[in-house]
Amino acid sequence: MLKLAVRVRRAEAELVLAELLELAPSGVQETELPDDVVEFAVYGAPGELPALPDLTAAAGDALVQISTEEIADDWDRRWQSFHRPLVLEGQLTVRPPWEPPGSTPIDVVIDPGQAFGTGAHATTRLCLELMLESGPSGSFVDLGCGSGVLAIVAAKLGWRPVIALDYDPAAVTATHHNAKVNQVTVDVRRFDLRTEQVPEADFGAANVLAGPLRAWAASQRQLLPVLILSGLLVAEADGVAEAFAVRGLAERVRRTRGEWAALRLHAA
Repeated sequence: MLKLAVRVRRAEAELVLAELLELAPSGVQETELPDDVVEFAVYGAPGELPALPDLTAAAGDALVQISTEEIADDWDRRWQSFHRPLVLEGQLTVRPPWEPPGSTPIDVVIDPGQAFGTGAHATTRLCLELMLESGPSGSFVDLGCGSGVLAIVAAKLGWRPVIALDYDPAAVTATHHNAKVNQVTVDVRRFDLRTEQVPEADFGAANVLAGPLRAWAASQRQLLPVLILSGLLVAEADGVAEAFAVRGLAERVRRTRGEWAALRLHAA
């Protein structure tokens, strides 16, 4: 297994992250380092990632340090040290299975496996904060469900029914497993946002990159009446909000965390 690491100053991280997400749309690992430096890491088998010497390169106006290293095949197990419990508003704990139960009213266990997180990433956290503020209101769709965090929390909060959609078969499997562990009912389906219409629901959340969100806004015959959109860099939020505004969904709430943003939109 190879690790490709890109280190950059925090002030320039947003620009570099946008470039990396084009190359690795499934996501990157983000780690805070000393001296206001951020490391973005991508993992892949030999041949999937270039084996580069240590070097300094330009990404737009930013200078980045790039390195590759071979790591043990059990790297996913060693990721356990990075997956810590997330506690929100004294109401919700989202934790990996190796952490003890939380003391909040809602306790959710998420096994990230090799490809997904446990809910602590800023984009997922922003979605969860907006969901807690909104409260359950009918049916719910989680678009791009990953490990199923948003869908499972929605079911725990009281949305009914809950549908979870993802194109990645591993995500479908992970969400099935995590819903069973948390003893909630979630209708999990494989779904292609590029060609299929999202099922009707009262409320939806999409932790998806800006490009697919803009395409979704243009291609769907009918959009959900209330949407939380995350997976957006701060600089992309205005463009995504505009794409949905022309379809009749107005921005009600915007929240940011670091270089990430989330929007809550309502039918006008």
